[in-house]
Amino acid sequence: MGKVKISKGKYAGINRVADSHGIIAALAIDQRSSLKKSITKAKGPQADASDAELSEFKALVAEALTPYTSAILLDPEYGLNAAKRRAQTAGLLLAYEKTGYDASVKGRLPDLLSEWSVLRLIEAGADVIKILMYYDVDEVAAINTVKQAFIERVGAECRCYDIPFFLEPLCYSDTVGNEQSLAFARVKPDKVSRYMAEFSKPRYGVDVLKVEVPVNMRFVAGSRANTDGQVAYTRDEARQLFRSAAAASQLPFIYLSAGVADDVFRETLELAAEADTPFSGVLCGRATWLPGVTEFGRAGATGARQWLQSSGVASIQALNEILAKGAKPWWDFYGGRDQLEIV
Repeated sequence: MGKVKISKGKYAGINRVADSHGIIAALAIDQRSSLKKSITKAKGPQADASDAELSEFKALVAEALTPYTSAILLDPEYGLNAAKRRAQTAGLLLAYEKTGYDASVKGRLPDLLSEWSVLRLIEAGADVIKILMYYDVDEVAAINTVKQAFIERVGAECRCYDIPFFLEPLCYSDTVGNEQSLAFARVKPDKVSRYMAEFSKPRYGVDVLKVEVPVNMRFVAGSRANTDGQVAYTRDEARQLFRSAAAASQLPFIYLSAGVADDVFRETLELAAEADTPFSGVLCGRATWLPGVTEFGRAGATGARQWLQSSGVASIQALNEILAKGAKPWWDFYGGRDQLEIV
């Protein structure tokens, strides 16, 4: 097999958000409206989280946790102060999409932040551009064509400025039901595998896929997360589903935590490692910092900082131990670092 060509900018950018071993051990706190709601709830009745508090909490997370991560994912709306307070060793991914979607329009269509461009995000310090997009492989073609063209445009913009493009597709279904249901757990592996295959295509210009794990651990037989006995897959089946989804990708990929508790995410990664899945790391968000929101609402910056520097750091370190055992360097997806030709 011949060498894989990769541009200097993309190679440098991916390495900037990975550790020295090529593992992407990144922290995500690009949440906006959902984080604002969480802070408002934590502050109590009649309270309302301000934009300044949103920015402050992100900065506290960056300050406390990035010494233990390879990078941090932030948004340019509330996260630029946090970007300045991250550890010097941590790379920076910046989100380019608007948060959420217009629920009054069918298809969960994506949109870009109107005041930003790839060039402006680079000027703000981005090493990597990230897009989150809801995608149902079984949606009507009229909707998915719009989404595919959207990703092609972003990919072209990133290619123009020679910066890595990380895509985060999130599967859903308007016909099967809630994404946390048993019914959805049964169709999720196929949806994840098929979107990984689709967005691996060169036409999209994606460099790394940030993906959901193909199973819901709550419905894996015998898992610690399976607390009510409902089963969608045996442990052996779950391992095979990890392998099948990985085989569908033609790009390096990392897993997102998708809002599950830190112990559930660690169990998930342990299962991925059992399956010898060639994942190249994680972008882990709420699993590592969400309880700190409660402390922020209760005791402000002091309370949040204390929690983050103790429990938050412990959570990151436990996650890093699993990554050290199970994750593979991103360049191994191409056969090793020596198989890359920098152009």
